[in-house]
Amino acid sequence: MKTKKHIKPLRPKGLPEDMRRELREARVGRGWSQRELGSRLGLPQMHISGIESGKVVPRYDTLLELVRILDRDLLMVPRALVPAVRSLIRDHFRPDQQSESEERALYAAADDEQKTQEWPKDEV
Repeated sequence: MKTKKHIKPLRPKGLPEDMRRELREARVGRGWSQRELGSRLGLPQMHISGIESGKVVPRYDTLLELVRILDRDLLMVPRALVPAVRSLIRDHFRPDQQSESEERALYAAADDEQKTQEWPKDEV
């Protein structure tokens, strides 16, 4: 069966560069070699190398297992919301941003949150 030249193949040539970079950074961040990650997944080191270089496109179940073992997850996001989601992720990892979980006084200035002001007592 011949495919027509104007029809694009469904199978991509490799994972997107940013996804491959994030997978590689997550692996290195855990201190794992390609061989160690492969042994945890039951895959040869050359397969992990091929995935990271873009020469191998993993099956969906393999990609899902790879992502999860690196403490990540795949998420389907409507394309229109991708910029907003990327912005949230970027802000989450910024060290100079105050975490949402940190509490701060509603009306206190940043430098004097712990200070309390004494009011003069009424004399009777």
